[in-house]
Amino acid sequence: MGMLDRLRKEWFILGIVLVITVAKLEPAFGVKGGPLKPEISITYIAVSAIFFNSGLSLKTEELTSALMHVKLHLFVQIFTLVFFPTAIWLFLQLLSITPINEWLLKGLQTVGCMPPPVSSAVILTKAVGGNEAAAIFNSAFGSFLGIVITPLLLLLFLGSSSSVPFTSIFSQLFMTVVVPLIIGQIVRRYIKEWLERKKPPFGTISSCVLLMIIYTTFCDTFSNPNIDLDKFSLIIIVFIIFSIQLGFMLLTFFFSTRQNSGFTPADTVAIIFCSTHKSLTLGIPMLKIVFEGYEHLSLISVPLLIYHPAQILLGSVLVPTIKSWMISRQKALKLTKQPKMPVKV
Repeated sequence: MGMLDRLRKEWFILGIVLVITVAKLEPAFGVKGGPLKPEISITYIAVSAIFFNSGLSLKTEELTSALMHVKLHLFVQIFTLVFFPTAIWLFLQLLSITPINEWLLKGLQTVGCMPPPVSSAVILTKAVGGNEAAAIFNSAFGSFLGIVITPLLLLLFLGSSSSVPFTSIFSQLFMTVVVPLIIGQIVRRYIKEWLERKKPPFGTISSCVLLMIIYTTFCDTFSNPNIDLDKFSLIIIVFIIFSIQLGFMLLTFFFSTRQNSGFTPADTVAIIFCSTHKSLTLGIPMLKIVFEGYEHLSLISVPLLIYHPAQILLGSVLVPTIKSWMISRQKALKLTKQPKMPVKV
């Protein structure tokens, strides 16, 4: 793969670096009250656009085929939205006595509270040859659950750090997340054939809007002289994130491959990716709503911004290994199921 192809493939990660750099150089443009007016253009228009786009692109009609695999769905959703945030909370009790920046640690907790992403887990499951239908279902269903559960988890584990009242948070979530999502799904029903034919770049549109949200978040940070991020904390957080991902992937692999688990090797692949991946597309707008007006919002966002490329990088590196395991396991299971030939005397 040439350098140009590599840059095209990784344009979003490069975009994150670029918008943070621009925010550092010129924070006044995207700061609250600035020319961009993020309190309106981001808080309402950009967030609504992302979820309307999600509603348009979400193929809920494809979910029915995977609906009956209840055990797999329960495993993924409980691991993602119950075990993951609880385990992170327990881990952070130990890390709280270290000199690591406390806002970055809070950011790790927000990562644990996020739902699975709609895209990366499905793409990697498909690349391996795993249960793609189950991956699509859990990513989509997890996103719907996350609209309600993620804000509750954030408030449960981090407290009501927001300057916005609890009722206001949920009314804003309803208006900028739920309503656009439902409208997107309704519109999809009427223009489904056109969407299938033209295949609009939904992922690219959401990513561009997301870069705008990230830019304004960091504009607020760099315009605040009281916020300082030490390099030691950042390096440690990167190491912790990769360790958490790898550790949880191994944990889901162990539980889903036990005897009598009832999961096929293809199911295990979907479980590994869907249980450990977290959504940046849903996460950043939700943090923007729940922690509106909070001066440390950008520091809290940093672990999620690191987790997103890390999960894609780690997943991509492990695709050949997981694929090799799945194929050999499927062959072994096929051999054990073959009837034994009677021995001639």
